[in-house]
Amino acid sequence: MSEILFYLGAVMIIIGGICDLFGAIGLLRFPNFYVRLHAATVGTIGGAVVPLFGVALLALGADFLPHRYAIAGASFITGIIILLAAPAGATALAYAAHKARLVEWKPKVDHLAEVRGND
Repeated sequence: MSEILFYLGAVMIIIGGICDLFGAIGLLRFPNFYVRLHAATVGTIGGAVVPLFGVALLALGADFLPHRYAIAGASFITGIIILLAAPAGATALAYAAHKARLVEWKPKVDHLAEVRGND
């Protein structure tokens, strides 16, 4: 069982590295602020949360590690905190940029237009 946890954790760490790479490419290649913000959030969730869960599984599968339960618990709790904070932060940034009209954007549909009218 420990070998399965070890290899599953290693695969999750590799997946996190790939998500970080795609998030960095998206930050460079995407055309505007909102889509780049999406790429940054994908890089954060996929590139930080998934590897942290992988580290937790890897630590649980490593019998030779002295404080493996503490490492697994800290990695898991940190991943949960990032999983909750990153989308909320990205949403707050996007809403603030839209409300302040800092980003030039020509939408076809603007669902926040009625919110802007009530300011």
